[in-house]
Amino acid sequence: MRRYGLIGFPLGHSRSAAYFTEKFARERIEGCRYDLFELDTIEKLPGLLERMPELCGFNVTIPYKRQILPFLDDLSEEARRIGAVNCVRRTSGGQLVGYNTDAAGLSSSLERFLAGTAPERALVLGTGGASEAVRYVLRRMGIGYDRVSRTPREENGERCYGYGELTPRIMASHRLIINATPVGMSPRADEAPPIPYASLTPEHLLFDLIYNPERTRFLELGARQGARICNGQEMFVRQAERSWEIWNDR
Repeated sequence: MRRYGLIGFPLGHSRSAAYFTEKFARERIEGCRYDLFELDTIEKLPGLLERMPELCGFNVTIPYKRQILPFLDDLSEEARRIGAVNCVRRTSGGQLVGYNTDAAGLSSSLERFLAGTAPERALVLGTGGASEAVRYVLRRMGIGYDRVSRTPREENGERCYGYGELTPRIMASHRLIINATPVGMSPRADEAPPIPYASLTPEHLLFDLIYNPERTRFLELGARQGARICNGQEMFVRQAERSWEIWNDR
């Protein structure tokens, strides 16, 4: 039995196990299983690996996309540039190699969503591991960005606004807004990042990495202002399929 799975905490929102279980049945892939491994601390990863020598690969989600780095033996070049990992392949020799499939999933989905439009700048909500892939993709697409977090600061020459600093002028000059935080994720679907939604217009584009629920409060409030919206479902599917390719060395 080849085992695969997802590590993170919490995992109640995740549809990864259901997705792969359906994939195995649909594509008649036998001898494989995908499970959720909820770890309340990343330090429990070595114990999980020791108990499951049949674990061939696993995905990584909040809050471990950066915390897992010290536990890995090697990184793909893209994961090294991004500085975050959401996919790990366990080699036949037991080594752990980290990859980032979020970037591939986001790039494809975001290009389709933008449909050839070129927003001047983007706001990236959040500074965690998911936001690293977002920033990497925006740089590759030639879209400038500023980050937003609870605490305003400047890191490595990049401005990070506090939510309270988002004036109408800033909102108007950042037509693309990407939520890379877990705020609004099931089961806390009534929450939304505290941006000034009244400043949104039909010229704005809101992209949420969250796919459960399908329409987050963030997207709902944006749609009420006439903004175009997109959730993380396509990104989720594409990154999952890329993970499967990596685990099977394709």
